[in-house]
Amino acid sequence: MFSGSNVIVDESTEVDVLHDIASRITAAESLHDVLERVLDSVAWIANFDSSFVYVLEANELVLRASRNSHSEVLDRARLPLGDSITGWLARHQRLVAVERHAFDDPRFQTFHQSPDDRFEAFLSVPILSRGKVLGLINVQQRMPYTFSLREIRLMATAGFLAGAGIGMARLENLNSQLSEQLNTRKAVERAKGILQRDLRVSEEKAYLTLQSQSRQRRKPMREVAEAIVLSDEIKRANELNVVPKT
Repeated sequence: MFSGSNVIVDESTEVDVLHDIASRITAAESLHDVLERVLDSVAWIANFDSSFVYVLEANELVLRASRNSHSEVLDRARLPLGDSITGWLARHQRLVAVERHAFDDPRFQTFHQSPDDRFEAFLSVPILSRGKVLGLINVQQRMPYTFSLREIRLMATAGFLAGAGIGMARLENLNSQLSEQLNTRKAVERAKGILQRDLRVSEEKAYLTLQSQSRQRRKPMREVAEAIVLSDEIKRANELNVVPKT
């Protein structure tokens, strides 16, 4: 691997790096894993003083991953989309590189999280997927720093790969939610049928009974429904195993 702009890397090694970055990012399952592997990849590209990833959620960029910078505000730092660097990136979908006096750049002001932030150099790369900005990968240097073309290219590639990884993680999460909803619905329907049969009540009354039990026991409705189904199954199994008296 290589660690900075002054390291000479041949083309075959760069291909290996890109392959390694792609395989690690796209193999991650959760969003957290994707972002951590993105930062691992950034660390391979160069030894930056700090790096962090913002993910676009609704109309805000939320700090979701960080290395050597403001871990205490992780998942809490939020940046509204506006006329700053965030809005510029969303409109132009291009990276921004500032080699010195980044703390004086008005586009960089948005990313100040404390008065001690005096980074001279700053590179922000959009995370893209299907032509849409999903977030930003930002790196900072405390001293003036010229980002090499190789570093910029690899960072931009990491942004594209991160976009694919985030998209896959979100799709997996959506599939998981849909599966959870389907299983909950199945359990509730079965439990309603059991209550209707045993209590001789309407479907609406059976559902309200489930709701009431869920609130009283402070448990999810699916958990209450599954308990009713399990109890019914045990009851029926016992009835089948009863030996008639002779």
